[in-house]
Amino acid sequence: MSNIEDVVDSLENKINKVLLKLERLKIANSKLNEELEISKQQVSVQQSQIANWEQKYETLKITNGILGGNDNKRETKLKINALIRDIDYCISQIAG
Repeated sequence: MSNIEDVVDSLENKINKVLLKLERLKIANSKLNEELEISKQQVSVQQSQIANWEQKYETLKITNGILGGNDNKRETKLKINALIRDIDYCISQIAG
């Protein structure tokens, strides 16, 4: 009988170790999920900041073109011409 008791005790010890390891893994998983959520929020904030800076950069390029910056004059003129065409089209739609 002592042999069976030893086997049962051994199994109980192994089960307890597995349950303890499972609990530790659950805690680690929970911490990793929290870190993942924080990282997702940070990425979202950074993406909105990037979009904001890109918009500011485009505005700056257009402003430089209007103010006489040589680098973007052609692009600015094309955009202004496109806007004028759009306005002319709208006026013709309203008038007609």
